[in-house]
Amino acid sequence: MDPRLVAFERLLTIMDELRAGCPWDRKQTLESLRYLTIEETYELSDAILEKDMDEIKKELGDLMLHLVFYSKIASEQNAFTITDVLNGICEKLIHRHPHIYGDVMAKDAEAVKNNWEKIKLKEGERKTVLGGVPASLPAMVKAYRIQEKARGVGFDWDHVGQVWEKVQEELAELQYEKLNGSPEKIEDEFGDLLFALINYARFIDVNPEDALERTNKKFIRRFNYIEQKVNETGKSMHDMSLAELDVFWNEAKAAEVRKK
Repeated sequence: MDPRLVAFERLLTIMDELRAGCPWDRKQTLESLRYLTIEETYELSDAILEKDMDEIKKELGDLMLHLVFYSKIASEQNAFTITDVLNGICEKLIHRHPHIYGDVMAKDAEAVKNNWEKIKLKEGERKTVLGGVPASLPAMVKAYRIQEKARGVGFDWDHVGQVWEKVQEELAELQYEKLNGSPEKIEDEFGDLLFALINYARFIDVNPEDALERTNKKFIRRFNYIEQKVNETGKSMHDMSLAELDVFWNEAKAAEVRKK
């Protein structure tokens, strides 16, 4: 028997046993699991950015457990089962890949993505092009998805040069409002600039969320190095000048370069 099926059946059996016998597992609801699932998703994201394959495997297992857990709870409510979930995604994948399971031609990944969005609109799953973007997404991720979906129906810039010009335009407008505008106008223009930069990132094949998170991690590493070095001097960071702290910052940068 396929070992993948054996492993999945084992997980389903364990879920049944936990739901029947464990007070904590029996107590859980769709709502109580929600925030835990969000946390597990971010932990998987961290592991992917760190390229830690062992941790990725572990976090995928945690998420798989959650998917089975939700389906088990739903089956107890006679809403749906894990079988319904799996069959549903199988049917969706077949229907939305007509270049594999039908006679539609798709020359590249971009064509596949565009066909996917058009099929979703025809299915009536989304009443509007942007209707599929979850309202609760973090703002940067949401902006990226909005732009991708708009591109899927042809609403996009023709080339990267136009996008960079838009970034420059938004930067100039922000600078003008910073000198002449109200706090509300400054915030508005700052948002426009971020949106334009995210658009530019998309055109140069950079995921802005991943890029910013990598920079966050880099800053944390270097700042922790500064703290360590300051502690070794017996001083407080408040007692040191920015120039003195910059020496440690540059040491941290140099150490990272040597490791590469």
